[in-house]
Amino acid sequence: MHSPAPLPRGAAPLARRAAAELIGTASLVAIVVGSGIQAAALSADIGVQLLANSLASAIGLGLLIVLFGPLSGGYLNPVVTLAAWWAGRHDGSGPSAGDAAAYVTAQAAGAVGGALLAEAMFGRATIAWSTQARIGDRLLLGEVVATAGLVLLIYGLTRIGRPQLTPVAVAAYIGAAIWFTSSGSFANPAATVGRAFTDSFTGISPASLPGFVGAQLAGGLLGIGLATLLFGSPPHRTTLPDERGAQGVQGAH
Repeated sequence: MHSPAPLPRGAAPLARRAAAELIGTASLVAIVVGSGIQAAALSADIGVQLLANSLASAIGLGLLIVLFGPLSGGYLNPVVTLAAWWAGRHDGSGPSAGDAAAYVTAQAAGAVGGALLAEAMFGRATIAWSTQARIGDRLLLGEVVATAGLVLLIYGLTRIGRPQLTPVAVAAYIGAAIWFTSSGSFANPAATVGRAFTDSFTGISPASLPGFVGAQLAGGLLGIGLATLLFGSPPHRTTLPDERGAQGVQGAH
């Protein structure tokens, strides 16, 4: 997600920015998993559970983008991080390749930590692999659609000059996509891996990970392609290192 007021890339050391991505992604997954556990405990109605989980996830995501966007970009999602790197590789508006690699590593570690934190908060097993199998072409298609829409939304807001709307727009999109996609809109490889560590309402079995992550990467490529088709390629210009803004991008769920 693009942050409302991105800091120059050199404004904070990479270690601090990577820590922000780790903590932010951990917080996001803790919100998703924790709200799912809480919803399942409070109601046996699947519709009520999904409504509570989607609202908490969307609100939490928007707040995290606002908080971490100015520091690290508030990406919280490997697909969005890579899309930002790709879109900004010529004008320096996104993370460098090295920064992107550090962010993705931090996001994956944070996602696992967030899932384990949620399990611990509710007094559940510290490590319990999910048994929720999410396999099937229709679910994978849902992940492609959810992720492509997310990337297209972020890219489009940037190109039309409205990146300040990203926190609200992305949160609203994810909240809606949880309902309109067959997969429930994971749309985030790091969060998907983290959710394999919880055998709860929002979990996903380890056997389902390759298909979901592959669909998300495909969706990211599709989103970039659609954005380029609709809005054109980013302009090429030369910038000095200290002029490069760390664009804030995010996700998902």
